[in-house]
Amino acid sequence: TCSLLRSPKGFPKLKNDTFLRAARGEQTEHTPVWCMRQAGRYLPEFRETRASQDFFATCRSPKLCCELTLQPLRRFPLDAAIIFSDILVVPQALGMEVVMVPGKGPTFTEPLKEVEDLMKLRQKVDVTAELGYVFQAITLTRHSLEGKVPLIGFSGAPWTLMSYMIEGGGSTTMAKAKSWLYRHPEASHRLLRLLADVIIDYLVGQVAAGAQALQLFESHAGHLGPELFQDFALPYIRDIAQAVKSKLKEEALPLVPMIIFAKDAHYALRDLAHAGYEVVGLDWTIRPQEARAQIGKDVTLQGNLDPCALYAPKEKIGELVKKMLESFGTQRYIANLGHGLYPDMNPEHVGAFVEAVHAHSRHINKH
Repeated sequence: TCSLLRSPKGFPKLKNDTFLRAARGEQTEHTPVWCMRQAGRYLPEFRETRASQDFFATCRSPKLCCELTLQPLRRFPLDAAIIFSDILVVPQALGMEVVMVPGKGPTFTEPLKEVEDLMKLRQKVDVTAELGYVFQAITLTRHSLEGKVPLIGFSGAPWTLMSYMIEGGGSTTMAKAKSWLYRHPEASHRLLRLLADVIIDYLVGQVAAGAQALQLFESHAGHLGPELFQDFALPYIRDIAQAVKSKLKEEALPLVPMIIFAKDAHYALRDLAHAGYEVVGLDWTIRPQEARAQIGKDVTLQGNLDPCALYAPKEKIGELVKKMLESFGTQRYIANLGHGLYPDMNPEHVGAFVEAVHAHSRHINKH
């Protein structure tokens, strides 16, 4: 249970460190597995917990975030938990209003339209004041996990957050946000820098609160080509890894493994391999062997089963997992989907995926 009476430190001893060992490139007995959006609407208990609450109100409740983070772990033998939150809490910390519109998704009441709008954003963000509720959720969840598995913290990456802040929500083309990159490159860099600075403090704060690994989501990388990515995404992705690590050292905090997940950015895998992250996450559109060839042997890979494979019968899921493990190899590898779980997925099929990863990787390791 998620009771708020625990002391902030003195965390329980970790019992299953397979995920952390794989992230650091150490030998593991089985391939660890977790799922993006593993806390989500595909679970009836999630829908029940969330029913009466506004989405962002849920994000601001440490107790509810803790409960939602733990739900999938009660059902499945996952090797990691990821804190329940949202990438858009960062734009909120900058002073923007975001509401969750049923059937439409996250919507900004006043998106950025002109360069002058940047002045409306908070130029200095005290992350503890603005995002302390996430830190509380992490500390609470870390205690409530009782050392069962490691807890992952996360943030959206600057370009992905910028695109939401300008588009005002989801978009198929990102034309408004991309037009800024072409028309207002200096202002775009000012915004990306502001976001990166907040993200760095936010991620360091998550580790101070108890996060044992961090994932940066560049979910909209696929809307950029190699050149725009090189100019407007990669420098900030690199900088975040470097700055987070140096601040963790300065503050005598644990140096936790960091994961970069840039969806649809296969054109940038070589660069991402050298961006300072221990793990590179992959979507389902790249062949495992190709990714391994481009990324090399010194970085752990994470991914990349097509989420829609979970609609297949359970036996088929097992076959697909076996093939994926044979392609990636069972070491320096964390099994995951190539994107998040969808709301209409059958929880039993998620269980079949997790169990197949454990069974097949153990079998391959033995033989």
